[in-house]
Amino acid sequence: MKRIVILALLLCFGAVAVQAKEKKSQTTTESKKEIVKKGYNFGPLPAVAFDADKGFQLGALLNIYDFGDGSTYPNTRQQWYIEGSFFTKGSQQYIVSYDNRFLIPGVRWSSALTIYNDKAMDFYGFNGYMSYFDHEKVAAGKDKSNQNMYIYTPKYRINRLAILFKSDFVGNIWKNKLFWEAGYHFSYFKQGTINREKINKNKADYKMFPDTEKTLYEQYREWGLISDSEADGGLNSTIRAGLLFDTRDKEGAPSRGIWAEAHLILAPKWLGTTNPYYRYSVTFRHYIPVVKNDILTIAYRLNYEGSIGSNSPYYVNPYLTTMGPQYDRDGMGGYRTVRGIMRNRVNGLDMASYNAEIRWRFVNFTLWKQNIAFGLNLFSDGTYVTRGYDMTFKGEDKYRAEYEEYMAKGQPKDLPHITAGLGLRFIMNQNFIVAFEYGMPVGKYRKQDGKGAFYINTGYLF
Repeated sequence: MKRIVILALLLCFGAVAVQAKEKKSQTTTESKKEIVKKGYNFGPLPAVAFDADKGFQLGALLNIYDFGDGSTYPNTRQQWYIEGSFFTKGSQQYIVSYDNRFLIPGVRWSSALTIYNDKAMDFYGFNGYMSYFDHEKVAAGKDKSNQNMYIYTPKYRINRLAILFKSDFVGNIWKNKLFWEAGYHFSYFKQGTINREKINKNKADYKMFPDTEKTLYEQYREWGLISDSEADGGLNSTIRAGLLFDTRDKEGAPSRGIWAEAHLILAPKWLGTTNPYYRYSVTFRHYIPVVKNDILTIAYRLNYEGSIGSNSPYYVNPYLTTMGPQYDRDGMGGYRTVRGIMRNRVNGLDMASYNAEIRWRFVNFTLWKQNIAFGLNLFSDGTYVTRGYDMTFKGEDKYRAEYEEYMAKGQPKDLPHITAGLGLRFIMNQNFIVAFEYGMPVGKYRKQDGKGAFYINTGYLF
């Protein structure tokens, strides 16, 4: 889903971010002449965006960093992330996360609560290119001069409420390089068909999505591709356990080292899960310095998300599994997963993905006692379904013809979804990072993945 982001004077706002109480004495590293930060630092940022189906996004976010006496800089002793925003057509998102390295001796504790109330969540079906996306009708519906075609994008939308809570613990096994990870994750999904009144708000009569047109979600229900037990979502009460190997030089903007993780996700019935499932995740990240002092770095991430068995509910799959200070980001497609393709475009039982970047930090300086840097990055992302859902028709015979017509338009199996793009980074004190990025699909079936997307967000992708 393409988002047109309006955020004037963002870099200037970030550069003058409020600095909390600090000791007057500041030390400087000899190699980079960089101020070693102490005490608390604040990084506020406005959140303003526009989406044709969700309306304008208005809100704000705040990063709070505690560097203590400066001995851990550029890593923090503890940090908070707070975000709240809403869309003019009814959707909201709220995020609160906390990360602490000293409260429990020898253990890092991270917790987060995220709430997404999305009136127009993307739903493009299962198994990637096996599910056809009618980009021609979407384009015709967005043409304001075309009075013969209504807005078609609601075809690929659902109404979803997602509440996710996590509490993770990470402890050292060997030389602060190999760690154990354990955590409890709770989530609640409630979803169903779109509210047509909300979707059609402020649209001309001839552009309204009609009641006679079924959404893809409604068709999947009729075809039996989404079971009654999973259709409306449910509770997920899960235990996660894993191993972490981490040799990064720093966390916020690493330039050397390896960051690798392997996880098991256990969501049994006895723990309260509505639709029990068991999954696993393996992620390998590598940062290779080409020019020292963070000037030029090659970074890549390889990820595999898999299911044990074939009963993983569709609403939990399009996530990259994370533990520690990060929290799960949905949508295999979008800023935190595969930049440049539509959010949730790829959904299967097993999925592989990659991200590769060349990061060039072309300027570093200090301003108002802050360490400031700007960077450019060239990237390519990709994903595809390695094991898909059973797409066999299981509905009533009266729906079989439209099912066969739909399946005939798709591919026999999924193929790699590849994107390429460019980005700009504003970096303050190695942790507060504002990202401007644009990615677009490439390849033979690129129109099946959308027209590309522009993002303004925080942090590096990985």
